[in-house]
Amino acid sequence: MIEVTGLTKRYGKKTVVNNLTFTVRRGEIIGFLGPNGAGKSTTMNMLTGYTAPTVGSIRINGYNLLDAPEKAKAAIGYLPEIPPLYMDMTVNEYLNFVFGLKKCEFPRKEHLNEICEVVRISHVRHRMIRNLSKGYRQRVGFAQALINDPQILILDEPTVGLDPKEIVEIRTLIRKLGQTRTVILSSHVLSEIQSTCERVMIINEGILVADALTEDLARSAAANSRYIVRIAAPEDQVVPVLSAIPGMLKVEIQGVMEAGTVDVLVEAEKDVDIRRALFEECAKRGWYILVITPVGVSLEDIFLQLVEQTSSASADGPLTLGGKDDKDSEEKPAPAEEDTENEEKEDDAQ
Repeated sequence: MIEVTGLTKRYGKKTVVNNLTFTVRRGEIIGFLGPNGAGKSTTMNMLTGYTAPTVGSIRINGYNLLDAPEKAKAAIGYLPEIPPLYMDMTVNEYLNFVFGLKKCEFPRKEHLNEICEVVRISHVRHRMIRNLSKGYRQRVGFAQALINDPQILILDEPTVGLDPKEIVEIRTLIRKLGQTRTVILSSHVLSEIQSTCERVMIINEGILVADALTEDLARSAAANSRYIVRIAAPEDQVVPVLSAIPGMLKVEIQGVMEAGTVDVLVEAEKDVDIRRALFEECAKRGWYILVITPVGVSLEDIFLQLVEQTSSASADGPLTLGGKDDKDSEEKPAPAEEDTENEEKEDDAQ
């Protein structure tokens, strides 16, 4: 449904998106992750046709976005980080305006009624948009993205600035919409991606560093054994002693939760079960292990690992897991050029 090949965007001498290649299938909910300034918003703008790439191609349902923009864009609904709303219109006026702007051919009244029911704004249709809460404005933004009944939804930071209740409601809405549509969701809120998306792409410094199913990415990173261990031992001796165990990768004091003990996070090298060696080392010194608790690897841990390893990841290509049929291009991304000018402003300052 979406085929991106060699996508690159430069502003002057600065490369902000560097040779992205990926495919999004029909019906997938994709999380597009990256730190601020990584190139997420620029990529989203190129996928929607708002910004032209410097190099590369985007195909939507087989149509090249530059060669056949109307046919390609007809399949896309876009919700930018700040919804494109007119505050002096009522919700009804705005939705009718967008309906005409997108040249929709559906029965107007029935179609708008249906969309308002889906995003749950029927009871505020006669209110001025400026008088709505941020959560309801976001829902109106979803409504405008759905008016052309798109097969693809592109959502840029859809829950930014919302309160916890509104965030839960928007996530539920995204999952519901994803049952019948392809969804690309850009965010730097890792819990949002983990709870909503089935596949994750991670971009850093304009380079795709990971492309995998969410569960496979977590499973791969979880190969490292991580435990919280409560040990009855002198706090000042625990770190040097445990760090010397063969195969131990990291030892961190977590604090004192019980008198005479210390809680420690231990992490072993990949495929090393550290528990027996840990027990033997403690027993040799007369230290007692009172509690040992496995610690799961979160998407946040994976994200931070991959971002920190961007230079090595970019040399080897993005991490791909989960047995996807499509493969990323064998062509390696060119190194990003140094930023010697200060003309870049809008896309990746977001």
